[in-house]
Amino acid sequence: MISIPRPVYRSLVETALRRAPVVALLGPRQCGKSTLARQIAADRPGGVTFLDLESADDLAALQNPQLFLSAQRGLVILDEIQTRPDLFPVLRVLADREDAPARFLLLGSASPQLGADAAETLAGRVEFVEMHPFHLAETGGDTDPEKLDALWRRGGFPRSWLAENEEASLAWRDNFIQTFLMRDVALRLPERDTAALRRFWMMLAHYHGQIFNASELARSLGIGAAAVRRQLDVLEGTYMVRVLPPWHENFGKRVVKAPKIYLRDSGLFHALLGLRDRDALWHSPKAGASWEGFALEQTLAVLRPAEAWFWALHSGAEVDLFCLINGRRTGIEFKWSEKPATTKSMHAAIETLRLDRLWVVYPGGHVAPLTDKITLLPLARAGEIGA
Repeated sequence: MISIPRPVYRSLVETALRRAPVVALLGPRQCGKSTLARQIAADRPGGVTFLDLESADDLAALQNPQLFLSAQRGLVILDEIQTRPDLFPVLRVLADREDAPARFLLLGSASPQLGADAAETLAGRVEFVEMHPFHLAETGGDTDPEKLDALWRRGGFPRSWLAENEEASLAWRDNFIQTFLMRDVALRLPERDTAALRRFWMMLAHYHGQIFNASELARSLGIGAAAVRRQLDVLEGTYMVRVLPPWHENFGKRVVKAPKIYLRDSGLFHALLGLRDRDALWHSPKAGASWEGFALEQTLAVLRPAEAWFWALHSGAEVDLFCLINGRRTGIEFKWSEKPATTKSMHAAIETLRLDRLWVVYPGGHVAPLTDKITLLPLARAGEIGA
């Protein structure tokens, strides 16, 4: 299969390896972490040790982990580190050696618990890099509208994006969903019924872009609210679902305080809803919500803000994304429309949130000021928000 270079993530990892004895590269399964690690290893001077912690042979080498790892030199890559959190105390000892004969690159597909465990045990010794599936600039979607449209339909997982045709892409996504449920979700939950877990994931797809209501979802599925939260935590922790928190200050207004739910990969979202091709997607009532969620993920991937929120009032005013960009209070609205116009909601957001600028990201091709603080911006140019 063709491999697409990922220079941004490679630079982030290599910079982190120069600064810290341990680097954790975290992201969803099959997003390209192992491929990137092997590319870095191939060009790195000195010895390289690559261990897959789901391989019986590699696990056998770690029967005495401190003894084995202390003998390694150069770069040591530990793939699927979430399966062996017991290695963190060992890595802490090895990271503190004065001569620093080795750097450790940890690859993991579960967060935030994995990140929390590593940060606690390896405090002051570990640097984190979060990796996502392909984004617009990596696939040419920032300059080619057809590639942008294909990325929206197929999603950004490398094997889905690079598949030879639409049928092969969908087949990969269907298989990924099934194996992911069996390997990554069912093993983390007392509910081992993969069919029930798939129904939960499909139900979340119908809540995509909406305010999350655990009690309502529990009633629809005939399960308890606690079970809903457990399952949501696992899907969020494995990067399948984004739980976007609300921003609330003491505005003196009735602010929405429940989070919004998004499926992070548009291709998996379409597979779960049975949207098998472009025509099915365009004729679906979920097309607008799908594009807006896709645009949100693509924008976050290029801006990489430390934190992000949405804001909404019970009276109806809202902004899809609120974050601090270079110290500026920035609002972003995502509109699946050829000619978005300003709304009362946008002006309310600017006034209440004291926004420096509000960007309206849309699928068109032209940048246009709508007011002195509101600018229309094509999704393909979302990176300009941080300029």
